[in-house]
Amino acid sequence: MEMIIDFPGGARVDAHFGPFTVPTDQPPAASAPTPFAVFLASIGTCAGIYVLGFCRQRGLPTDGIRIVQRVVSNPLTQMVDSIDLEIQVPPDFPEKYYDALVKSANQCKVKKTLENPPVFNVTTRQVS
Repeated sequence: MEMIIDFPGGARVDAHFGPFTVPTDQPPAASAPTPFAVFLASIGTCAGIYVLGFCRQRGLPTDGIRIVQRVVSNPLTQMVDSIDLEIQVPPDFPEKYYDALVKSANQCKVKKTLENPPVFNVTTRQVS
């Protein structure tokens, strides 16, 4: 997959791929989320895709289901120490599926990539 990253003005940096554009911005006048917020959102939404798929495969309603994501940062380094995902279900959701919901969320490709990080190759090339 190739993405084109450009600089549309101000502190904006946008990513373009296929028919999509993901805008990002920086405070104080942010008109879009920061790149790091988009990164964090990709973790929770990815887990959500797997939870949604699990429920759909079994004909389980998703009304009232949500994932609460909490990011715990190191106060000294400001780096992320842990990310907690809590799958909240309504009272009538069958308890026998709780563990399976966790297993499905753990299949998230974003999470798996973080657990086995890729090599980053950053280069510069002059274009005409």
